[in-house]
Amino acid sequence: MDISTHLEFDAQQYCYPLVNTSCIKGRRAVATRIFLYMLFVIGMTLTILGNLFVIISIGHFKQLHTPTNMLVMSLAVADLELGVVMFPLKMISYVEGCWYFGDMICSIHSSFDMFLTTVSIFHLIFIALDRYQAVCNPLTYYTRITIPIAWLMSAVSWLIPGLYAFGLLYSQANVKGMEEFLSSINCFGSCFIFLNPLWGIMDAVFSFFVPCFVMMGFYTKIFLVAREHLRRIGDMNNKTHVTDESQSKLSQGSERKAAKTLGIVMGVFVFCWMPFFLLSIIDTFTNYATPVVVFQFFMWLGYINSTLNPMIYALFYPWFRKTFKLIVFLKIFTPNSSNIKVYPER
Repeated sequence: MDISTHLEFDAQQYCYPLVNTSCIKGRRAVATRIFLYMLFVIGMTLTILGNLFVIISIGHFKQLHTPTNMLVMSLAVADLELGVVMFPLKMISYVEGCWYFGDMICSIHSSFDMFLTTVSIFHLIFIALDRYQAVCNPLTYYTRITIPIAWLMSAVSWLIPGLYAFGLLYSQANVKGMEEFLSSINCFGSCFIFLNPLWGIMDAVFSFFVPCFVMMGFYTKIFLVAREHLRRIGDMNNKTHVTDESQSKLSQGSERKAAKTLGIVMGVFVFCWMPFFLLSIIDTFTNYATPVVVFQFFMWLGYINSTLNPMIYALFYPWFRKTFKLIVFLKIFTPNSSNIKVYPER
């Protein structure tokens, strides 16, 4: 091997070969890069289209203008922005092994990363609260949870994460006391959010563990109340000598469906986000020894929650299947299409 070939080979190891402080490039085979790009593009497309269908459906059809659906639509907006703003740059950075978009874009991108993921999680809390009120306080639900109240909850879901994410990162409180460590690992071509031990714990508690326990509390109460309602229905049927087998099967089916839905909601949320936030805490106390590939894998696992949200909160609703067909076949552009009855007939 001659000297020119050797120098070319070495140059390929760095994100910016002509910069002395360049990061070492994470190299992948061409076939691997193509596969990863295809995988991420599919995920990004599903995230964008799925949430876009939710937004169009709820925004266009008047029958869907309910408090619950306003929260679902606002959640879809957050997840849509995550797919449009975060996925493309994250995808390129992950596959190519380098950040090619500069320090300013890195700061903005990192802020939106923390902001949008927290917004999505906060919406899940308020959706759980809405369902709790609907099941546990059905007589007062329509006076307590109105569309203006739903918009207020949506506004809170955007405002608090915004103040938290942008305030934390632009004040640089998250890296206080880490100056020496950051200077030792600083290189041109990387873009990561570092949290000191204090903020590593606080971020995980604020963005995951507290929302998780709140949601779990709401859904546990919902499940228990739903089971109690079914038990009372069964007792009433026994006292009145009602032995309608179809009614019994319907009650059992409703109970199983409620358990399955709540299990999916909590299971997907915990499955997607818990590994990332646990690793974030551990990483701050192990001098950030976690391999970048492992950390990024769990980060993408969390992002998948935004891909699955439309399926959990929309595809499970019967009206979504009908609105999906109306949108695909462009029937929403016909006169008075916003007044079409999209809920199935009872």
